[in-house]
Order: sequence, then structure tokens, then C-alpha cells
Amino acid sequence: MEKKWVVPLFVSTLFGIFLLRSLNMGLFSSMETINSVLSLLPSKISGDNRDSPVIVDSKLSSEPPAPAPDVPRLAYLISGSKGDLSKLWRTLHSLYHPHNLYVVHLDLESPAAERRELAARVANHSLFAKVGNVYMITKANMVTYRGPTMVANTLHACAILLKKWKKWDWFINLSASDYPLVTQDDLLLTFSKLPRNLNFVEHTSRLRWKEPHRAKPLIMDPGLYMTNKSDVFWLLSKREVPNAFKLFTGSAWMALSREFVEFCIWGWDNLPRVLLMYYTNFISSPEGYFQTVICNSPDFNGTIVNHDLHYISWDIPPRQHPHTLSLNDIGKMISSNAPFARKFDKDDPVLDKIDDELLHRVKQWVIPGGWCSGEPLCSDVADELKLKPGPGSEKLALLMDRFISRWDFVALGSPQLLLGSGYHRKRIRASASLLP
Repeated sequence: MEKKWVVPLFVSTLFGIFLLRSLNMGLFSSMETINSVLSLLPSKISGDNRDSPVIVDSKLSSEPPAPAPDVPRLAYLISGSKGDLSKLWRTLHSLYHPHNLYVVHLDLESPAAERRELAARVANHSLFAKVGNVYMITKANMVTYRGPTMVANTLHACAILLKKWKKWDWFINLSASDYPLVTQDDLLLTFSKLPRNLNFVEHTSRLRWKEPHRAKPLIMDPGLYMTNKSDVFWLLSKREVPNAFKLFTGSAWMALSREFVEFCIWGWDNLPRVLLMYYTNFISSPEGYFQTVICNSPDFNGTIVNHDLHYISWDIPPRQHPHTLSLNDIGKMISSNAPFARKFDKDDPVLDKIDDELLHRVKQWVIPGGWCSGEPLCSDVADELKLKPGPGSEKLALLMDRFISRWDFVALGSPQLLLGSGYHRKRIRASASLLP
């Protein structure tokens, strides 16, 4: 009886050796997978829990959370001249969002006291100083609209944005006479659904009266070498329209992709520099330089949306400056679905109406948004990526569907380029996904 344990001990020892060798040979490498499969099978359990379902990890059974919108970053240039300090300051507040970037500029014609006052306001503004996304060009440039100095100032602001901030998606140039018709949350939500390589540039190759009056005359801009603003000088000789590239014209106001801005500033192709020299002697070059660069570039001429994102009231044919907007134009502004309008007089009552009914902006402060916190409201930033869009986002969606769904806005180049740079290469059709 004392030796009965020998046989069981011998058998268990042999079984243990077999198990160890099996583990070394990797025969049980898939046991975890097998057990996980078996665990999903219903088991018969005695007692009250006999028919209980097998408990599965909640990570396997729950629906994945809806992805947050990939919020883009907009980079603004807001420029003004003599007497525009208060207008520029109001426009900046009506456009402000902590996720965006802002470059402000009062040109050399504005008094030094106005420029110092603007610099002090930016530095001492509690929210701007805390977030650090407003930059003032303190070394002012001379800017004349009809000459190339406005183009030079725009390129200067682009270069500052590229140097100071590594990540942004679109550059938008505005003046102190512009004003938004939607909140920045509306605009950011709409742009979050768009390909990041789109460029909003109003353009046409039909120069018509502009060919003899703007393309052929030669001018000299005194703003290139003088500190006092004066009109351009007209030269006696004229020139022919070039045949090395095609001329385009359009609006001086636009939204440019970062990729295209880098092309204009860094210029790995010589086209932006050649055209910059050509437009040095061109009447109203801000209405032609960027249009001609992008439309003559094979890499970018399929990314153009033919709209300047503005409501502007012009004479027919248009004159040098558009109509000044008032309360009588509010209906047309709203029905245009455009995110911006121009131009406005200082503190016109129509601006108060836009603040009250469209932007919900408290006087002397920034527009509210999903990011707002603190006391008083919007004195601090809770989450700069949290968006709280309103009715303006629906209007913007209608505008985008109207232009991006059109087949002809990429007629200058291959439609397949439209969704390049990481996007699926296909044409954009009218998309209900743009609607909230």
C-alpha cells in the first residue's frame, strides 16, 4: 500500500515534462486566441445564472465615438491706412477666434501715433496677450492700392505667418473696411469639411476694357521709394500683352491655401518672381497678380474656386471702388451667403445690426463661440477647438455647394488636381455632407 503513490507520481512527472516541451515548441502559442473564441460561446451554468449571456468587453460591443471635426486654422491679414485705427480694431474683434492667427497693419500714411496706439492695444489686450495669436507689423509699409505695394504688403504678411507659425491652413486678406457676416465658429466648421488645397480666387481671363486701360499702360508706383503716399506716375510708352503667360484679373480679396502661399513666397518655380516683376508696372496689380500666378501654374490651376467670399456692390461696369454698404443693403448681404462684406464706413449703424443679429457680439468685445469661458464671458479660453456654429454655417454650406459642385470651376486645369495633396483624386459633386 505504501508504494501505490509511485505509479501516479511517475505518470504526473511524465505529463509535466510533456507540457514543458510542448510550451517550448510553441504548440500553445494560440491558446489565448482559442480561449477568447470559446469564451464567446454560451455556457450552461447551474443555478439561477444558467441562461445568463456571456459578458463581452465593452470595447468590442460599443459604437466608436463620432470623430471630432478636423478644425482648420485660418490666418488673417487685416490692413488699414490713415484714420482706420478704430475700424481695424472693430474688424479684428469681429473676426477673433483663439485658434486663428492675425496680422494687423496700418500703413506708413497713418500717423505714428495711430500705429503706436494700435501696438499698445494689442499688447495690453487681456485675451490677445494671453493667447498670443495677434501680431502687428510695427515697421509699416507704404501701400498704394493702384500700384504693386499692396501686393508686396500681402506677401510680407504671408512671410511673417510662415515664419512665426508652423501650422495654419488658409490665408485670408481683409481691410479695415471689411466685416464678417458669420461667426468664426460657422466659418471654421464649414472649412473643416473642405479639401485644404482649395484656393478661393475670383478670376477671369476676359480683360475687356482692362486690357487697354490697365495691362498696356506703364506706371511707376512712388510707394516703392517714397515715404509720402501719392498717386502712380503714368509713363508715355505702352507695352503689348505678353504671350509667355496669360493674364487674369479679378478681386483683390481671396483665401489662399498654405501650399499656394508657400509657392508664392519660396518660389521653387520662377513664375511667382517673374510675374511680380511684370506687375510692378501694372495698374491695380492686386486684382491680377495672384490670379495670374495661380491660373498659369499647372500645380495649382485645378484648385481654384471662382469666388472671393465677399458680398460687394459694384457699379456696372465697375469703377475703382465699390459702393459703401448701409442698412439698405442688409437683405442682399444676408441672401448672398457670403462670409464677408465690404466696404463699410466707420461705425455705420449697419455694423451694429450685424453684431446684434448675425454675430451676437457685445460691443467692444470679441464674438462668442464654443471656446468661450471666464467671467465676463469670452475673457478666457476653455477649449479652442470646440465649435458652436449657428445659422451662418447653413448659409455657408449652401454657398460652398453652389460653387464647389460646379463642373466648370476647374476648367483651367485637370479636375483630378482638385483633391490632390493627400485627398482622393476625384471631382467634387454637390455634397449634402457640407450641410449641418
